Amino acid sequence: MDGKNLFETPTTYRLIRLEYGLGLVIAAAFFFTHLDEVRWLPAIGLFAYIDLIGYIPGAIAYHRSASKRIHRAYYVLYNVMHSLVTQTLVVLAWIWLWGPEWALLVIPIHLFGDRALFGNFLKPFALDFEPVAHPAYSRFTDQFDAASAARPGPADGVAGVATAARQPQGG
Repeated sequence: MDGKNLFETPTTYRLIRLEYGLGLVIAAAFFFTHLDEVRWLPAIGLFAYIDLIGYIPGAIAYHRSASKRIHRAYYVLYNVMHSLVTQTLVVLAWIWLWGPEWALLVIPIHLFGDRALFGNFLKPFALDFEPVAHPAYSRFTDQFDAASAARPGPADGVAGVATAARQPQGG
């Protein structure tokens, strides 16, 4: 992906998820190393509030909607609550008000876990709230794969990665 091609191939998508996975492992290691120092009520609250505000209302609205079209406010709530910028400001405010503590690690654990384990990133308005392949994107990937297969490969002779790397989800 670059500034002119705002999409990921399956390979680059997995690599980005791997990077967040490393962040998840590091945050979790610090958290579990200091379990005896974690204040559990703030930890549970900080972990849960992100989805209580940012995901659950939109998920309920989406699943109740016959058309699966929901108000943009649900997307905004999701994106604000799942933003590293927002949550960094929350952590900094917490530290300023009450001081640093190990419970704050649940915030990067939540966000990095969403990205690394579930592949959830910020939600664009043009897509369904829950992951569903958009027909236009499916057509694009088919065309992209065909064009990549027809294009001369890289210097080492390897064929296009988009076709070889795309695998069905869940299996």
